[in-house]
Amino acid sequence: METFDAIRTRRSVGKVKDDPVPKSLIEKILEAATYAPNHYRTEPWRFFVLSGESRKELGEVLEGITRSENIGLDQEKLDKKAEKSRNNPLRAPVIIAVGVEPSDKKNVIQIEEYAAVHSAIQNMLLTAHALELGAIWRTGAVAYHTKVKEFFGLTAKGELAGFIYLGYPDMNPKTVKKTGYKNYTVWMD
Repeated sequence: METFDAIRTRRSVGKVKDDPVPKSLIEKILEAATYAPNHYRTEPWRFFVLSGESRKELGEVLEGITRSENIGLDQEKLDKKAEKSRNNPLRAPVIIAVGVEPSDKKNVIQIEEYAAVHSAIQNMLLTAHALELGAIWRTGAVAYHTKVKEFFGLTAKGELAGFIYLGYPDMNPKTVKKTGYKNYTVWMD
């Protein structure tokens, strides 16, 4: 797939099949991530590949967060919401959690560490698309919760940049009309 075509045609795929994804394809996606630009070559990304039972373990953490943050909710509603949280990681056969561990070097600017990891995620999404896999980058308040950081063993200054849910597509993403670059561009001579 030609690069510009991959960029133009990549879409978030929120529904994937349960079919296993070969490790070799996951490794290509991870390798592509490491080619993202990063100032001072700090390589601030951390990858956690979840499949099988580890997705259930993450689900237990997400359920615990949901229960602790919704104490005043009616029990039936709480149980339903907690069950949804517990099952979220089971929506794809593979989840790649992507963390940011900012460098301690004094010349490194923290926001640039996040920019590098976000660039790595874009490389991952484009590679997944080129490999005919479906992927969606999921975030939200739960992704940044302390319990999630602890689950992945991130340091106090580390953060999770999000979850990439990965599998073979089980849907056809809608065509999206993009606003042209001209609406956001100022040419300065």
